[in-house]
Amino acid sequence: MGMLVLGIVTVVVVGLLVGVEFAVAAFVNPIFAGLPGDGGLRGRTAGAQLLGRVMPFWYIGSLLLAAGWAALAWGGAAAPLVILAAALLVVSVLMSVTLLVPINDRVRTWAAGEPPADWKEQVRRWDRLHHLRVSVIVAAFVLLAVAGAR
Repeated sequence: MGMLVLGIVTVVVVGLLVGVEFAVAAFVNPIFAGLPGDGGLRGRTAGAQLLGRVMPFWYIGSLLLAAGWAALAWGGAAAPLVILAAALLVVSVLMSVTLLVPINDRVRTWAAGEPPADWKEQVRRWDRLHHLRVSVIVAAFVLLAVAGAR
């Protein structure tokens, strides 16, 4: 029963993470890009500030849930899927810390002053990396959902 509950909680938490990150990639940032003047930049700055406080806990929490489920499922039919999903979540955390957070930290400060001349290229790079990270967490989510169905 404990493994079932942990599996359900993990799938829900990771699924919500995927939903938020997909919405940012598919809807929020494209909307920001279409705003006139510096409206899009201001929106990105506000998003970087808010999500920059929340997402580290969500990513690490998702990883810890998946790791806990993998430990409980060890030796069972679902274990390889959950272990692979947890490994993908590790990749997503490493991507975040090494590639996306440094850009996000710069974006967060742009509200206080003038953005750098290459700010558009920096946010385009963040968007490309974010799309890749979304693909990684979607794959992890699918693996967890399939493992939960076993």
